[in-house]
This record gives sequence, structure tokens and C-alpha cells, in this order.
Amino acid sequence: MRRETHAEWTKLRTVAGPGWLLAGTVVLTVALSAVAASAVSCPSAGCGHDATRLGLMGVQLGQAMVALLAVLAVCGEYSTGLIRTSLTAMPRRTTMLAAKAGLLTGLTLVAGTVAVLGSVLAGRLLLPGSGFTPEHGYPPLSLADGPTLRAAVGSVLYLALIALLSVGIAIAVRDSAAATGVVLGLLYLFPVAIRMIADEDTQRFLWTISPANAGLAVQATTDAAVLPLSPWEGLGVLTAWTAAALLVGGLLLRRRDA
Repeated sequence: MRRETHAEWTKLRTVAGPGWLLAGTVVLTVALSAVAASAVSCPSAGCGHDATRLGLMGVQLGQAMVALLAVLAVCGEYSTGLIRTSLTAMPRRTTMLAAKAGLLTGLTLVAGTVAVLGSVLAGRLLLPGSGFTPEHGYPPLSLADGPTLRAAVGSVLYLALIALLSVGIAIAVRDSAAATGVVLGLLYLFPVAIRMIADEDTQRFLWTISPANAGLAVQATTDAAVLPLSPWEGLGVLTAWTAAALLVGGLLLRRRDA
């Protein structure tokens, strides 16, 4: 496994794209969080906003960079034909997949941690200027607060799970454009489609099985009780999607030719 991980690291660091995508994850996540913290106002007490969730809004954009990183790392080998060389050097396909998934998870955890910490800091600095003050019932964002810490840690785990979900889908699809379309469709189009359904029971059910909606429930701190799933249950739904994608991708990797 050590040899396979070193090989995957060598392949990844010799390509320019992954570095920019990791940097983009941090920059875009913090930037959108800062915009959200500045744009939404709380003019009076009890305005009903979840300040922590606003401060972590950028994760919804950063996840796209994480997904693109995973798709690039997997499908780039298929588009160039390098996958044949990789499988010749590492004939144990499951081990190769585990090494690739582990490396991408580690890199995502690092970038995600920096991005989330930057978002919390941006929220702490900017939200008071938008009316989220102690007088209105909103103390400054702090990781010393239990719900905020859970939301921050959960957001980092969410990004790591998105990376693994994208790896599984990319291994199964093997085409960059198709894999990107499937992943981004799950993350962005599926939640939008759910809102267009008139029946509330159907809408609620689809919300609970949506990987993005369910997974991002981990960020809720003030409205968690009214959500269809608790924060950790929501992250569990995303974990199930991720496990299924990796299982299908791993089985197809073993059965198909390069």
C-alpha cells in the first residue's frame, strides 16, 4: 500500500491542475463565506438566520473544486492512456483504488480544514457588521461553541466524503465530462429539482436521500430540530452514497479492461 500511495502521489504532484484546484477550494470557500456573511443582514433580535451556517456557506462552492480534483485524478489517466501503465505497475486494482482514494482524502482534509477555518474567521469578523451581534442574540462565531465546532468539523468531513464520492463515480464512468456532469448534477441539480416538486411528502423524502442536502445538514446549529434528518444522520446518508459509489466503481475496475 505504501508503494501504491507513493506512486499516486508522484502522479498527482507532477500535474499542474490538482494544486490549483486545492488552492481554489480554499479561496472560493472562504470568498463565498465572506460574501454571505456580508450580504445577509440581521437588523433585529430573532431574525431567524443560522449564523454558523452562513459563515460556512462557501463549502457549497468549494465542494465543486473538490469534485473536479477527484475526477481529474481518476479520469485524467484514462484520457491519456496512463491507466495501462498504472495497472501494469500496480496490478492489484483494489489496492491502487484505495491508495488513490486515500491520497485524495488526505489532501481534501488538509485543504478543507484550511478553508473551513478561514470561513469561520471570516464569519467572526464580518457577521457582526451585518447585525449578527450579541444584542441580537448572536455571539461571535467561535470553535469553543459546541454546535459551531460540530458544524466546522462536519463540513471538513463533508468535503472529504464528496472527494470519495467523486472518485467512485469517476472510476465507474471513466470519462471526465460525464463524471463531472454526474457529480455536479447530484450536488447542484438534484437539490434544485427537489424544490420543484409540489408534494411535500415526496419533497421531504427526496431531501433525505439527496447527498448534498443531507450532508450539509451537519452545518445546522439553530434549525437542526426542524430538518428531516439530524446533522450526523445527514452526514450518514452522504457516507452511504460514498460507500455505494466506491463499491460499484471498485467492482467495475476489477472486471473491466483498462
